Amino acid sequence: MFQILSEIDGLPDYEKLEPSAIKTEMLSLLEETRREITQLYELHDDELHFDSLVERFEELMDRVTKAWAPVSHMNSVVNTDELRSVHDEIDVELAKLYTELNQSRTLYECFSKLKGQTEFAELDHAKKRVVENNLRDFRLSGVDLEESVRARLKEISQQLSSLSNEFSKNVLKSTDEWQKHIVDAKLLDGIPRSNIAVAEELARSKGLDGCILTLEMPSYASVMSFAHDRFLRQEVYEAYSTRASELGPTAGKYDNRSILRSILELRQEKADLLGFQNFAELSLATKMANNVDDVSEFLDGLLDKALVSARREIGSLKKYAAATLGYDALQAWDLRYVLERLKREKFDLDQEHIRSYFPVDRVLEGMFRIVEQLYNLEIRSAEAPSKWHQDVRFFEIFVQDQKVARFYLDLYSRPHKRSGAWAADCRVRREHGNFLQLPVAYLTCNFTPATKSMPSLLTHAEVVTLFHEFGHGLHHMLTKQKLGSISGFNGVEWDAVELPSQFMENWCYQPEGIRQISEHFETKEPLPDSELHKIIAAKNFGSGIAMVRQLEFGMFDFSLHSATTTVDPIEKMAEVRLRTALTEVPEYDRFPCAFGHIFAGGYAAGYYSYLWAEVLSSDAFAAFEEEGLLDATRGFGTATAARFRDVILASGGAEPAADLFRRFRGREPNADALLRHNEEPL
Repeated sequence: MFQILSEIDGLPDYEKLEPSAIKTEMLSLLEETRREITQLYELHDDELHFDSLVERFEELMDRVTKAWAPVSHMNSVVNTDELRSVHDEIDVELAKLYTELNQSRTLYECFSKLKGQTEFAELDHAKKRVVENNLRDFRLSGVDLEESVRARLKEISQQLSSLSNEFSKNVLKSTDEWQKHIVDAKLLDGIPRSNIAVAEELARSKGLDGCILTLEMPSYASVMSFAHDRFLRQEVYEAYSTRASELGPTAGKYDNRSILRSILELRQEKADLLGFQNFAELSLATKMANNVDDVSEFLDGLLDKALVSARREIGSLKKYAAATLGYDALQAWDLRYVLERLKREKFDLDQEHIRSYFPVDRVLEGMFRIVEQLYNLEIRSAEAPSKWHQDVRFFEIFVQDQKVARFYLDLYSRPHKRSGAWAADCRVRREHGNFLQLPVAYLTCNFTPATKSMPSLLTHAEVVTLFHEFGHGLHHMLTKQKLGSISGFNGVEWDAVELPSQFMENWCYQPEGIRQISEHFETKEPLPDSELHKIIAAKNFGSGIAMVRQLEFGMFDFSLHSATTTVDPIEKMAEVRLRTALTEVPEYDRFPCAFGHIFAGGYAAGYYSYLWAEVLSSDAFAAFEEEGLLDATRGFGTATAARFRDVILASGGAEPAADLFRRFRGREPNADALLRHNEEPL
């Protein structure tokens, strides 16, 4: 029995995941998997059936995933040098295994023979899709190409895995290394007291007076949004925007520029070898979007519309900054601060005051209640048999008293934890005969933790983030698919996978939703209606600026990967900003050097997916608006919600996302709802 596969009640035993054992056992598991898969090659034609080939293949690959998922997760949330070293080494070996399997002509022929049998026509659509997906992936790995080309593709896969890990390591180290010790409290004027309390505790833990600011997102965002001291904002902005580059506080120490170029060169070479003009074409082979031109036209069309409101918003910010703050120019480190100041003045919206009504426990309780009503289920707190950090919480989901899923919540920022928020699978739902494996999700955020004197209080933006990630989790956990490769968000086209997460965000702006998730952390009083309506009224304030920012990321990513020759990412970003920049960006800005979504995540040539899926999610929520958000007896649990659960969430990747959306909405997606939901009232 491999320790890496040790389970307590079907869940990973994190205490046994010691770096010293992980390497040896993972290598042994990969070799054993290779041996057992070769047994599939020996199946005679009369033995070749869906169960004997596909079910067995899925079982073997799921075993690898179950062993690796908690290791990979821990590398992101409790990172150490020893764990990172083992993780990076094994990640390359995993890439090698996956490439070997996808390039296996024998395995490809087995799947091809299965498709050619009479039995295939009798399979349900989900099983057919699994076979078709595998055949597609074989071809996209070069299974039909010459041996020398396949060998080179294998090398590229391993090199890309190694480079992505190195990229992430550099970003994490450059983020963790920068700290600013402050003893003059005046420098912190404007920063929320909850953030100051965390900074004070960090200083005390190091035996220092005053506060320590970091580049972890809660600290960084609090400075950029609220610190009155302009020079402090500038200093923090420069440290953050030069991470993992040749400039800034850690100049050259963790420089990612050469890694970026190598990643892009390898991706282009991979596309060339597989017969695509560029990496964007290769990426779109598994997405909803049909071709490069469709995506480019989508981004260009949205930019034209968004720039109109964004420029109007920037004009208002500049006037306000000049008249109220005496700024002769609006600098990059001023933008978030001035936006918050003007929002507060225009809507009388005090973010720190509002925050006191969103203690994390109340938000969780209300969010769970909304979901329970929407989808007719129950979420119960439980004791995790094993966990990686004391702050981790654990929950189980029941439908009619039957347990259907479980999830971990890791909500707070801390050193050695990757920044951002994300959802990932710990276990996928699989069902075969009498065997049933329930889905288990990891839901991770980086909120300000509680202190001795203050509970964890969320900004409304953080509330939206929590709902977003829980939407991903529900997609994973409410699936009814029996096959792991199309279970939950597995097998879903990447430009549709954000639909359930973005859909969940809408409930944070409905009066009925806000009332469920808010309560003053001291008085227990509900959020006053006057404040509630301010949140809703201010929802789209600065929405044009925010959309242009997202378009900037998407256009940078897509233009970078649709080029047929490798271009310098720093120069490409500067080129994109000629169209998208609303204020002057400092020459030292090195955003690409820390853009993990496309250099260490799954969004390469796919960052446009956030906006593509937002069209789908806005249009889906419009169905709720048209048919009514509430049911008289079941609250949020309307017939529309049941249809969304059964068609979108339960189906996973069993059918093309476009087909599922048409079935739910009764027509093709329409961008009108997106534009309406983002329109700022005059």
